[in-house]
Amino acid sequence: MTQAGEIDAATRLRSPAQYRESLRDGRRVYYRGELVEDVTTHPVLRHAVDHAALDYEMAESDEHRELAVAPDGYSRYFQVPRSADDLLARSALIEAGTRAGKTLPPLIKEIGTDAMFALLAMRERLGEPYAGRIEAFYEGAREHDLAVCVAQTDFKGDRSLGPSQQPNPDAYLRIVEHREDGIVVRGAKAHTSVSVNANELVVLPTRALGSGDESYAVSFAIPLDTPGLTLVASPYMSPHGKSEEEHPISAGRKMTETSTLFDDVFVPAERVFLAGETEHAGDLARGFVEFHRFTAISYKLPLVDALVGSGLLAARVNGLERAGHVREKLSWLVSYAETLRILTHDSARRCAIVDGVAIPHPLPVNIAKLQFAQGLHTAMQYLQDMAGALLVTYPAPEDLDHDEYGPDLKRYLEAAGGADGEERLRVLRMISDLTTGEFGGYQAVLAIHAEGSIEAEKLTILAKYDGEDAVGYARWLAGIDGVA
Repeated sequence: MTQAGEIDAATRLRSPAQYRESLRDGRRVYYRGELVEDVTTHPVLRHAVDHAALDYEMAESDEHRELAVAPDGYSRYFQVPRSADDLLARSALIEAGTRAGKTLPPLIKEIGTDAMFALLAMRERLGEPYAGRIEAFYEGAREHDLAVCVAQTDFKGDRSLGPSQQPNPDAYLRIVEHREDGIVVRGAKAHTSVSVNANELVVLPTRALGSGDESYAVSFAIPLDTPGLTLVASPYMSPHGKSEEEHPISAGRKMTETSTLFDDVFVPAERVFLAGETEHAGDLARGFVEFHRFTAISYKLPLVDALVGSGLLAARVNGLERAGHVREKLSWLVSYAETLRILTHDSARRCAIVDGVAIPHPLPVNIAKLQFAQGLHTAMQYLQDMAGALLVTYPAPEDLDHDEYGPDLKRYLEAAGGADGEERLRVLRMISDLTTGEFGGYQAVLAIHAEGSIEAEKLTILAKYDGEDAVGYARWLAGIDGVA
């Protein structure tokens, strides 16, 4: 287990400085074709490190410590949920971290513990030696307060074919060698979030597997500085050169995503959690998704709250609070946000206990995720409509400060509700950053694809809904059966 810095025996937690120091380990990261010497000082990637450090900063703050630290002194993220109350506390922590991150979640502990809980809930089915290895990995990560990321999505190649049928056998990550002391894997994973600034990488299968797919049924954990592992970081959503004044949400913040390449990577036996047992691959993949979608709908709440608050503020500064069409849009935004919050909390309250682990109910989780995904573009449209075209045509801060025409610009930009020109412009810049630029585009694409596609959510809803009572009632209404 990568210890990566001494842990305070009294707090059982790492400091933000210890977290940053743990990333200076010679990991192989590329950004725009160049090898990154140190992710903590790189002009772009350092922003991802600083943003993720929120998960460590919250444990030290008076405001968040009670929420961020479990009763046993460890990070609450590592507290295995045993009840609905535990899930609700986890959701509240995720929501608070995302709110502190200005609608962008830190995710440096959230995703990794989602995977650990899924693995812990599978211990009985997986049996030994896997069960003991999973417990040992979890205990080590908790003891050392590690940052853990997850690689699940394969590149997949021809999606009409299964893993073993692909023309490129490495389209899905696979085992290429079994050794007495471990396994060797080759291939790649896509969309690996926060990998450049994590300590450990958990690998999970991406789908149910069948006969012939044994080499693709693989799960394990390795440090990010493991030989043969290469992280190719996406340049999308770069905060470099952005000012806080013009980009109050996205400046100084970045979420990293990588194409994660495995070039004959050796994994020690004690770090292997699945190696060829295809019958467990689908359950493990779905188990992670059930936890991760709960995390997702928890961290969507500050974003939808921001859309509601921005809509109310835009209507106020533009003098449109009493306009009928604006009130209609605002009521839709409020309903959208509150529906997601109710479903999120309901999924925790209706949890199931599997092998001592509380698992959120998948039906309200997937309904919430689907509602969010299908509603986000409408929410952004309504907000942009209420804000006006100045979202993309506003003058620069330097223009407002210009000695000659600046005072006139400020006067022309004055609006209702006592908002002066500069205040109104700040509101518009914030909404523009939230909905029209790279940050808004990032959120819009994530709504469709992150944590599973819209179609996957629909399939899960149908699979998890017990429709027999509804069918029975319909049969009674039709006069087919005599009992309602």
